[in-house]
Amino acid sequence: MDDLALILFDVDGTLVDSQSEIMAAMQDAFAAIAQPVPNRDAILSTVGLSLEQAMIQLVPSDCDAGIIPAAVNAYKHSYRKSREAGTMSALYPGIADLLCKCRAYENWLLGLATGKSRRGVNALVEYYNWGGVFQTIQTADTHPSKPNPVMLQAALAETGVPARRCLFIGDTTHDMQMAVAAGAGFVGVSWGYHPVDRFDAAFRVVETPQAVYQTIKDWLELET
Repeated sequence: MDDLALILFDVDGTLVDSQSEIMAAMQDAFAAIAQPVPNRDAILSTVGLSLEQAMIQLVPSDCDAGIIPAAVNAYKHSYRKSREAGTMSALYPGIADLLCKCRAYENWLLGLATGKSRRGVNALVEYYNWGGVFQTIQTADTHPSKPNPVMLQAALAETGVPARRCLFIGDTTHDMQMAVAAGAGFVGVSWGYHPVDRFDAAFRVVETPQAVYQTIKDWLELET
C-alpha cells in the first residue's frame, strides 16, 4: 500500500512515566560503584540513551572506565528486582486511548524505538496487553544508542515504509536528533524529561496525547 505510514513511539517519558523506577535504579547503581548519585536533572537528561551511554555521561570522568559495566549491571539488577516485586511504569493519562485510535487506521503501522532493553519492553507489552499493537520494536540491546539513526532505519526496513512517511513521537532531544538524521518527522511531547524549548526541529510540540493523534493526522495530510 502506497499510503502506509509508520508511527514510532519512544517509551520512557512518552508512553510511560518511569521516572521513579529510573531514579531508584540509579541510586542503587551508584551505590554499587561507591560514587555520589547525580542530580535528578542530570539523570533525566540521559533518558532515551542506551544504559551504557547514560552511565558514560553520568559517571565522573576521572573514574576508571572499568566501573561503567559494574554500574550498568547494578542498574539492571535493581530494575529487574523492582519489576519482580510488581512495580510497573504507569501509562500517562490518555495514552491507552491514543494507541486505540491509532490502531483503527489500517494504513498506520505502529512501532517502538527505545533505549530500554528488550526485556523491559517485553514486560510492558505483557503487562499492558500490547501484543499485536506494534509492528516493529527496536531496542538498545541490538542497536547503537540514540541519536544514532540506525534504530529508526531498522524499523523502516522492517516495515517497508519510506522515511518521509515515518513520524517519531518522543520527549527528548535524542529522539528528535535520531528522527532528523533518518529523514523522518518528529513530534515532541511536553510531559516527558527534556525541556520543550529544545525541540527546535519538531513538526509540532504537543501537550496531550489527544493532540498527538490530531498532529499525526495533520502531518500525514501534508505528506500525502
